[in-house]
Amino acid sequence: MQQNNPLNEVDFNDDSINLREEIEKYVYHWKWFVLGVIIAIIGAFLYLRYTPNQYQVSSIILIDDEKGGGMSELAVFQDLDLLGGVQTSLDNEIELLKSRTLMGRVVKDLELNISYYFEGRVKTTELYKKLPIQINFLNKDSLFYQSDTSFVIVLKSTSEFKLKSLKGELVSVHKFGEEIKTSLGKIKVISTPFFRNNEEKEIIVKISSVQKVIDRYRGAIQIQAVNKKSSVIEIGLKDNVKLKAEDIVNNLVKQYNKDAVEDKSLIAKNTNVFINNRLDIINKELLVVETGAEKFKVDNKLSDISSEASLVVGTKSELEQAIVNLNTQLKLVAYVNDFLQSNKEELIPVNLGLGDESLSANTASYNELILERNRISNSSSELNPVIINLDSQIVGLRGSISQSLVNLKSSLEISLRQIEQQENRLNAKIADVPRQEREYRDIVRQQEIIEALYLYLLQKREENAITLAVTLPNAKIIDRAYGSSLPVAPKRKIVYLAALLLGLIVPFGVIYIIFLLDNKIHTKKDIEKIVKAPIVGDVPKTKSAKKIVVSENDRDSIAESFRLLRTNMNFMLSGVYSNAKTIFITSTMSGEGKTFISLNMASVMALSNKKVLLIGADIRKPKITEYLNIKSGKGLTHFLMDTKLEPSEIVQHVEETNFDMIHSGVIAPNPSELLMNGRFEEVLNYGKENYDYVIVDTAPVNLVTDTLLLGHYADLFIYVIRANYLDKRLLEIPKQLYHEKRLPNMAVLVNDVNYEKGGYGYGYGYGYGYGEEEKKIPWWKKILGKS
Repeated sequence: MQQNNPLNEVDFNDDSINLREEIEKYVYHWKWFVLGVIIAIIGAFLYLRYTPNQYQVSSIILIDDEKGGGMSELAVFQDLDLLGGVQTSLDNEIELLKSRTLMGRVVKDLELNISYYFEGRVKTTELYKKLPIQINFLNKDSLFYQSDTSFVIVLKSTSEFKLKSLKGELVSVHKFGEEIKTSLGKIKVISTPFFRNNEEKEIIVKISSVQKVIDRYRGAIQIQAVNKKSSVIEIGLKDNVKLKAEDIVNNLVKQYNKDAVEDKSLIAKNTNVFINNRLDIINKELLVVETGAEKFKVDNKLSDISSEASLVVGTKSELEQAIVNLNTQLKLVAYVNDFLQSNKEELIPVNLGLGDESLSANTASYNELILERNRISNSSSELNPVIINLDSQIVGLRGSISQSLVNLKSSLEISLRQIEQQENRLNAKIADVPRQEREYRDIVRQQEIIEALYLYLLQKREENAITLAVTLPNAKIIDRAYGSSLPVAPKRKIVYLAALLLGLIVPFGVIYIIFLLDNKIHTKKDIEKIVKAPIVGDVPKTKSAKKIVVSENDRDSIAESFRLLRTNMNFMLSGVYSNAKTIFITSTMSGEGKTFISLNMASVMALSNKKVLLIGADIRKPKITEYLNIKSGKGLTHFLMDTKLEPSEIVQHVEETNFDMIHSGVIAPNPSELLMNGRFEEVLNYGKENYDYVIVDTAPVNLVTDTLLLGHYADLFIYVIRANYLDKRLLEIPKQLYHEKRLPNMAVLVNDVNYEKGGYGYGYGYGYGYGEEEKKIPWWKKILGKS
């Protein structure tokens, strides 16, 4: 029957997480964390050892906000619109710097499609500038710039070298400076001052497609505005060779400025061509007028007729000057209109002296649009929305300029007619002036008009030449490309820190998953949470091959655990007042060590000078005789089947442990029926009459009903649960048996507990003997987890 005692009053409601136990579970596997960190650090070291360093270089430039880029020294030429213009868009300039055209010029100028590498013992290093050899490609055609190939040059001596394929196959042997015919055309290999003939060196030469190199550096280069409120741009680039990255950035700025200078000079060049053409025409007209004046004087025999025009004073002079100016304006209008009609896609000459300000503004805007369209079309197609938009604006401005010229011409003609009418009125007042004077004045007037226009164009040509000579680049270099000698990638501290974290996280994750998927019983707490039955003791894990581990002189942890088990059992049996006490031992399934527990429990009871009888009631799979290594005579099954046998006839004495035993006997075909025939009670009564303790090793309860058939005979039921073996889901069986009280006075014994694992106990075992044994374990075995 079941008794009330303190072992039955365990508090099973504590579901809180013990942080220390959780930590100890992982600390027990500390060697895996150490191993993980070591492997990760070694991996990080090898990664850093074999990964090429990358260096960051950057340059800062200032973009000129004005298209003309004029300096303060040119303030005297401010009447030339060529020195000023529309503000530059910073985003457009950034896109121009990123264009394939500019990068293509950089690649070809620096020969970036040709790379040299030195293959060392550890890693391959790119060579730049300080090369021991220089390869001159004599046929740099389109095929060369599209090629992707590699070969190896082996330096033999100061005069000879080998040409090999990447696979190491010898192609040919040549002397330095010799012309070599290859699939890329003719090449020459020459040595440089950096050549050192102390050993054979292999230099890998890699020829890459220019387009691939352009794509690579366009993707690598970083161009951004330093500040939204300024026109300062920072150009950055990462590369394995710092000097190479600096050259690329500096050359990109150089190519950009070169392109900008050519673009800015385009208007001035076109204006210069226009002025020269006009000067040639005017020069011929002036020659015709002067020849006419000379012929008029000769024909009319005139020498000095200026004195005869004394009546023409004051207002007449002003009117004549006005007529000259108006005729000049009409000529200019005619010239510009002829140019506009015959050159529809060219830049319109500006600053020719036309008096209409709106016409000058429209002309400047028209030229800017033409210039902007040409710049963008260099790196884009005709279907670009920006180009389409510019075309529509150009057409609109062209019509506006044509209409302005028509309006200006009409206005000038009206003004001219009015002034000529005034002159006619004055001429009527001087009717006495000789016909020769009037005719001569007409000739002189034509001469002055053409001469004034000629001098005006000469002046503009000189101004335009000055503008062309002082055209400034679009970008002012504030800081040339510069980079630190320390690599920016890979970041060593971050790599080592990541390796350290990875070395800890990976083992932690693996162990966590193992714990997560682990469904075995490990500790008493696992049992207490589900079964909620009293735990009478726990038996530590042993590597000993002996089945009887308890003797009089044993002081190790497992012997002490059985002594503690004996004390706890006596405590639980304190309410049983019969002379003999029956203890039944069972488990959920086979292999949990109930026979081992039964033998050693009988042995430890016998050490206390008690008479002990061990009965092997597991008649389906008996193991007692096998564990004791004794000959099996008649056993329990013989007694159950043979009514003539007496219990005393099947009792055997075990000399080694000083207890008596009734082994299971032969395996019977009907074990359940044999146990129910009433003969088993006779065996128990015999044991109670002649012994102090009767220990019964029964069958597992999950497999057969034998144990449940005999359960009511027990004073104490020891339910063995093996740690690290039994599935937690099977704990529902002892839980149900305990709560339904189908096994009287049931208590749980945990077998095969590993005290070395964190969270599974104190770890130092029972008694002093175990601790002394622990001190004898070599330190290297502890590190490896051996005992």
